[in-house]
Amino acid sequence: MSRGFTLLELLIVIGILAILSTTMILVINPAEMLKKARDSQRISDLNNLKSVISLYLTDVSSPNTGASNTIYTHMTSGASLNGCVSGASTVSSSTARVITGSGWIPISFSSITGGSPISSEPIDPNPSTSPKHLYYAYYPWSSSAFELLANMESTYYSNGSGTDVESKDGGTNNYLYEVGNYLGTITTSTCYGSATP
Repeated sequence: MSRGFTLLELLIVIGILAILSTTMILVINPAEMLKKARDSQRISDLNNLKSVISLYLTDVSSPNTGASNTIYTHMTSGASLNGCVSGASTVSSSTARVITGSGWIPISFSSITGGSPISSEPIDPNPSTSPKHLYYAYYPWSSSAFELLANMESTYYSNGSGTDVESKDGGTNNYLYEVGNYLGTITTSTCYGSATP
């Protein structure tokens, strides 16, 4: 005679499975994993841009890197840079990613010998203004000195964690990720609203 499971046994197994699945969701935290993945993309994008701009500066005989003391950004509508850099004006674009000098970074990457190493200018993978301002910014200090900025979204890469990249990038702002060949032009977080949510 075969014997099946009783209702009580099934309820106990379902209860155990519910507890295990809830525990896994809390431990894995899918929302934080997505933020961490986007932060990894931000780090990769800015490092690639730094390399491409450096290549442009060494390859082109009369480089045009944009107006000094101007912040160039790709932002969502509603974001602003008030107070980011004293006396700076902002050039913002919501769609331009072209590499011919009319994208959000005003550099003609297509003038590099052999062509541009990138097919389009990267933008923030999750551009927003709330709860954090998330976009990329480019600041040409002079015709040969520049800084690229991004705000990290995850607790893993943000300032305060043991793995944070914002305070350990060599820049002067501990709440923004900074790369380039001249760090220290942005000493305030006001260009990103509040750098922390």
